[in-house]
Amino acid sequence: MPRKIFPSGFLWGGATAANQCEGAYDSDGRGLSSVDTIPAGPERMRVARGELEMLSPLPGYSYPSHQAIDMYHRYKEDIALFAEMGFKCYRLSIAWTRILPNGDDASPNEAGLAFYESLFNECRKYGIEPLVTIDHFDTPIALIKKYGGWRDRRMIDAYLKYCRAIFTRYKGLVKYWITFNEINMLLHMSFMGAGIVFADGEDKTRTKYTAAHHELLASAEAVRLAHEIMPESKIGCMLAAGQFYPYSCNPDDIYDGLEKDRDNYFFTDIQARGAYPVWALKRIERAGITDLFADGDAETLMNGTVDFIAFSYYCSRCTSTDPEIIAHHSKPGNAVFRSVINPYLKSSEWGWQIDPLGLRITANTLYDRYQKPLFVVENGLGAVDVVDSDGKIHDAYRIEYLRSHLLALRDAITEDGIPVMGFTAWGCIDLVSASSGEMRKRYGMIYVDKGDSGQGSLKRIRKDSFYWYKGVIESDGANLEE
Repeated sequence: MPRKIFPSGFLWGGATAANQCEGAYDSDGRGLSSVDTIPAGPERMRVARGELEMLSPLPGYSYPSHQAIDMYHRYKEDIALFAEMGFKCYRLSIAWTRILPNGDDASPNEAGLAFYESLFNECRKYGIEPLVTIDHFDTPIALIKKYGGWRDRRMIDAYLKYCRAIFTRYKGLVKYWITFNEINMLLHMSFMGAGIVFADGEDKTRTKYTAAHHELLASAEAVRLAHEIMPESKIGCMLAAGQFYPYSCNPDDIYDGLEKDRDNYFFTDIQARGAYPVWALKRIERAGITDLFADGDAETLMNGTVDFIAFSYYCSRCTSTDPEIIAHHSKPGNAVFRSVINPYLKSSEWGWQIDPLGLRITANTLYDRYQKPLFVVENGLGAVDVVDSDGKIHDAYRIEYLRSHLLALRDAITEDGIPVMGFTAWGCIDLVSASSGEMRKRYGMIYVDKGDSGQGSLKRIRKDSFYWYKGVIESDGANLEE
């Protein structure tokens, strides 16, 4: 039998986010963004969820993203390393406040526009296709102060002003776009996802659905605008994916898993189909929200459906309605998605359960649901890496994680017939973890000499996984079973 390989033209690569790798958070006219004020440490999740207001960096807190890995000044070196690995695609994000420092400025910041133009040209020099996330957990602080974040409809116009600036400037340089990173995270980390800080006594459900509606309208308008300015462009949505498995075959557990999955598919259902699903309308009705839609909103959503579905996948989740199971088998309380421990799966050092088959299940579920091409834009293992005495990093655990997930993805493509555009491994170079704010939680195939307290030379070192992934790309995955 011939060896199974990935399809011709498959976009192999890696992924980063501006706020986790660029640093230079206050350089060259860049304005302050929500991600700049979320500290590492015990208060991180409270700020990210909108439970604790922090609209500026405060003394006594640590903000590793302010320097991150200084890719702002080292991007040519880093892109050359990506090219050495054989990348066909590099997923990155643009920092909104590098382009419009206050989020809705009358004219864009030329230094910011020029930076990304140079970065995209560097990618093109090596034949690397940029895949650009427009908003990756990146609400301008000025707009949070002015409007209260995405709870206000006026955020749509500010976002579209930003989109018009980057679409116009980068027409011909960028073909693939994503409107919002992991848009469903708005329901779980409302400040990180939508710039929302909840007031005492505020109806959080109403605020979340209102902000979600505004982001969905902005996404639809961005799709329309992208196709108008860049007719050859492809623009997608993105969700943080991973099925909720029922802990048991108790019908209550089955239904609870269905409802939790709906929390995540709520956004992509609308972005892919152009209308609210009936169950979502009933939820909004039960919440007493009667003023969500303005004239023309339904048409905007219907006319702005996405070209493809991008998603991150790190792990599956598990849910139970049994109080005993919840009490004794739950993941740590700081987990973004509340989940019980699946006894059939192993866990990473941070408690994320490793489930390669879950990637295949997720891909099948998404394609069954939407019948649109898929793009795996985040997948990887966060782990503590050790530099050996010979200066090398032997990360066999990362290779095994990626290998097993790529085999599952290959089966989804070759056995199940799922159209998948590409795969960009998360944190192809070490960067600041979004969930924990740490550097020691490393995902990269390129090691960066920097610790949680900021110490280190920022030197880049190729890990064993660097050479392994290079071989995967060269063989289009034919070497995965070696």
